Amino acid sequence: MVLYGIWLKHIVLVDIFVIACGFVLRVIAGAVVTPVSISPWLYMVTCLLSLFLALSKRRNELVLLQGRASSHRQILKEYNIPMLDQMITVVVTCTLMAYSLYTIEAPTGHHSIILTVPFVLYGIFRYLYLVYVRNDGGSPDEVLLRDRHMLITVLVCATIILLVFYLPH
Repeated sequence: MVLYGIWLKHIVLVDIFVIACGFVLRVIAGAVVTPVSISPWLYMVTCLLSLFLALSKRRNELVLLQGRASSHRQILKEYNIPMLDQMITVVVTCTLMAYSLYTIEAPTGHHSIILTVPFVLYGIFRYLYLVYVRNDGGSPDEVLLRDRHMLITVLVCATIILLVFYLPH
């Protein structure tokens, strides 16, 4: 992250990949601290979801700051909205596929977790709506806490996960 702060944040595309790697490293650290076996699919989902959020943030910055974007963040002069839109489309598709495969291939053996897929899909679609229609998305954590639909979706999804894991089968 030190290298990111000094140098990597100034290299187009590398900046967003470093951000995603930071989130994956957090998941790895969590797995080490709590000796739990984590599916490779979860690492993939984390990486792709982080890329999605980073790309959406870059897009939001370009939209809000328009011609002044590069004075806010120098790397923004290397991005444009059509390119970010294409990358977001690719990453969202991959994220949904990876999450779906994670629910099917999860080492927990709880294949009922696939019931969360429609809620994850809705959550991602809702976030896309907020990014593209409401020009929101500069701060994913604030969006999550501010948007009632996102909060309800997360709560329903978490409830399903808890029920799948803790109700007798």
